[in-house]
Amino acid sequence: MIKKIFILLLPWKLKRMLLINWFGYKIHPSARVGLSWIYPSYLEMSENSKIDHLTVAVNLDRMILSEEASIGRGNWITGFPTNTNSPHFKHQKDRRAELLLGAFSSITKNHHIDCTNIIKIGIYSTIAGYDSQLLTHSIDIYESRQNSKPIIIGDYTFIGTNVVVLGGSVLPNYSVLGAKSLLNSAFEKEWYMYAGVPAKGIKEISKDAKYFHRKRGFVI
Repeated sequence: MIKKIFILLLPWKLKRMLLINWFGYKIHPSARVGLSWIYPSYLEMSENSKIDHLTVAVNLDRMILSEEASIGRGNWITGFPTNTNSPHFKHQKDRRAELLLGAFSSITKNHHIDCTNIIKIGIYSTIAGYDSQLLTHSIDIYESRQNSKPIIIGDYTFIGTNVVVLGGSVLPNYSVLGAKSLLNSAFEKEWYMYAGVPAKGIKEISKDAKYFHRKRGFVI
């Protein structure tokens, strides 16, 4: 804990060196972490990836940001690590508490990301707006115990503001989840907009939409 507090306010070059040497993280020289509390068991940040100020990421087994991936400010990213003696989730032998953020993808700001089980976000995808919740765990009322399921967000996807995504959900490649929706199903159809509470297929998306052909992560 003392080491973590000491590192927090250091200049980035020194902070990066200590995160690598003391915690075994793998951080590219062009990557950057702002004034944030980022301490998963393992962190890997590729070229030009970044984490902005006032974000917390704790209690994860692994957190990986691919090339140009970004996490904005004020996000709360947490999980439940697998290397504990807690009785929680002991029945899930293959559970992984991980956040995997694909190349050129972004999580904007003020979201709650629960990585009790793996959350995988594909390339060129955006968790947009504010106040969304991605929740991989809940109580199984039939077994009266905590349970978790992965969340898979495909490539070239767009998630609108203030949504809830529950464990076991899949948002396919080349698709949109509308604002204020509840995603609680594993959908398969690509080039589609999903929306509502609970979300369902609303309409097809034209394959000419430029968002789905980007070669840069940042949308001007």
